[in-house]
Amino acid sequence: MQLVRRLGICALAGSALAICALSARAAGPEVVAGPSADPKCFVPWADSTKFFKFPAKAGPYRVALANGYIANTWRIQMIQTAKAYAAQPDVAARLKEFKVVSTGEDVAAQIAAVNNFIDSGYDAIVVDAQNPEAFKPVVRRARQAGVVLVAFDNILDTEEAINVDVDQKGLGVYWAKWLVDTIPNGGKILEIRGVAGTSVDRDRHDGIHETLDKSGKKWDVIEVYGKWDDPTAQKVTADAIAVQKHFDGFTAQGGDTGAVQAMIDARQPFVPFGGETENGFRKFCAKYGADGLKCASGGTGPAQVAVAIKTALAALEGQVVPQSVKLPLATAEYPNFKDGVNFYSNLSDNFFVGNSFPTCGINFNAAEIMGQSKENK
Repeated sequence: MQLVRRLGICALAGSALAICALSARAAGPEVVAGPSADPKCFVPWADSTKFFKFPAKAGPYRVALANGYIANTWRIQMIQTAKAYAAQPDVAARLKEFKVVSTGEDVAAQIAAVNNFIDSGYDAIVVDAQNPEAFKPVVRRARQAGVVLVAFDNILDTEEAINVDVDQKGLGVYWAKWLVDTIPNGGKILEIRGVAGTSVDRDRHDGIHETLDKSGKKWDVIEVYGKWDDPTAQKVTADAIAVQKHFDGFTAQGGDTGAVQAMIDARQPFVPFGGETENGFRKFCAKYGADGLKCASGGTGPAQVAVAIKTALAALEGQVVPQSVKLPLATAEYPNFKDGVNFYSNLSDNFFVGNSFPTCGINFNAAEIMGQSKENK
C-alpha cells in the first residue's frame, strides 16, 4: 500500500518523476550469510566480511569501467586486460555493452563519469578510484539506483560497495621486510611512491614505514613520487641519487625498471630492492642479482580487473559475493628468478607478470592482452 501511495505521489510530482523512479528501484543488496557462490575465487577479506546478495537481473548486461589515471603501463595493461576478458566468448555472451572511460588524475571528472553511467542506466560499474573518500556520494547514488559498484586496485573506504584487491598494506610490509632481512645494519632507503592521494599509495607506504619502524634498526627514508611510471620513476630516482649520493636499499611501488636503470646510469652500487612485478624489473633482478641487486618482487597483475568484472556479473545474476574480495599476491625473490616461469626475456619490459588467477578461471597470455587497445571505447 505504501508503494502504491509513493508511486501515486511520483506521478503527481511531474518534475520529480526521475528521482522517484530511482527510489522505486532496488536500493542495494541484502546482507546474507556466506559462503560466496564461488568460494575459491570470491575469497572474503576477513572472517568479519559481510556477504551481499543483489536482486537478480536478466541479462545481457551493460557494464562500464571507469578508470582514472592512465599514464603508466600498469593502467594501460589493465584496460587491455579488461577488454580481453570482456571479449572472451562466455563473458561476451553475458554482456550487452562494455564501455571503458579513462579520465586522468581529475577526481571530479572520474566521479562525473560514474554518475553519467548511473544516469545512463548501466547495470554495473567497475572503478579504479582516484580518491577513496570522494566517492561516498557516488556509492549512495549507485545503491539507490540498483547499480552494482565494484572497486578494485584503488578501492573505496566504505562497506557499501564491493571491493576487490590484494592486501596493499601487506605488500608494503613484504617489501620492507625484505629490506630489513637483507640489510643487516639499517641505512638510507629511497622509497619511490605511486600517485599521491590514492589508497594504494597510502596503504603500501604505511606498510613500509610500520615495518621499518618496528625492526629496531635505524632507517633514513627519502621519499619521491614516481607515479608507478618508468620514465617518471627513472627521473626522480636519478635526481635523488644526485642529491643523496648513495642509498643502501630501494623500494618502489611501480616504475621499478626505470628506477634500476637510473641506478645503472648513476653508477649507484647495486643494493637490495623491494619492488613490483614488471617484467623488466625482474629481468634486471635475474641479471644483476649476483652483483648485489637482490630483489623481492611482489604485487598483482592488472588481471585483477577481470576478477572485478567477474564479481560484478555474479552480483547481477543474484549470486552471493563478499563485500570485500581478497586476491593473492604473485611473488618472486632472489635467487629464484627463472626465465619462462616468473619473468620472460622475450616479452616487453613494460609487461606486468602475474596475470592469472587460476582459482577464478582467469588465465591470460600476452597476445590476448597486448592485442587490445588502451583507448576509451
